[in-house]
Amino acid sequence: MAIEAWYMKEGKEDHRLPCHRNPKEYVSIDKLAEIGVLYWHLDAKNYENDEELKQLRETRGYNYHDMLDLCPEKVENYEEKLKNFYTEHIHANEEIRYCLEGSGYFDVRGKDDRWIRIWIKEGDLIILPAGIYHRFTLDTSNYVKLMRLFMGEPVWTSYNRPQEAHPARKEYVKTFATESGMAIEAR
Repeated sequence: MAIEAWYMKEGKEDHRLPCHRNPKEYVSIDKLAEIGVLYWHLDAKNYENDEELKQLRETRGYNYHDMLDLCPEKVENYEEKLKNFYTEHIHANEEIRYCLEGSGYFDVRGKDDRWIRIWIKEGDLIILPAGIYHRFTLDTSNYVKLMRLFMGEPVWTSYNRPQEAHPARKEYVKTFATESGMAIEAR
């Protein structure tokens, strides 16, 4: 099963809806890789014993993880948290999210600065490179359980746009925002 991604239509509709353009304009895994977004589909029901996840964690140096249950019943100030997640931002480090249950949307900026919506569902693991403009929201299910993976001590500091002078953004632009940028292969 492959991840679904598409260019979003501009507008003010509920961000928990798919927000497809008309006609729909899908984005391939290869196009996501061109902007540094990597994807794996793993066995979410067996994540504690998943050899592919173990190998990925060892190869990429992810030695810490935590869990995030995101739904109105489990998160204080739920609407405020979602609003913060949906504000366009970057991070100084890559962002790794593994969907164990539920679903939601990561929106990332493409090379042309248009929004690409990535629908993550159970078993989807994505890596967003440091410096990519992105945001997150739930879909209409209003529930997702994510494993957040980190290298070393967990750092989750967001830098709201504009951040063109931030070192991570400069490196991202140098690596991915030009035609000569090459993405690391994922499957």
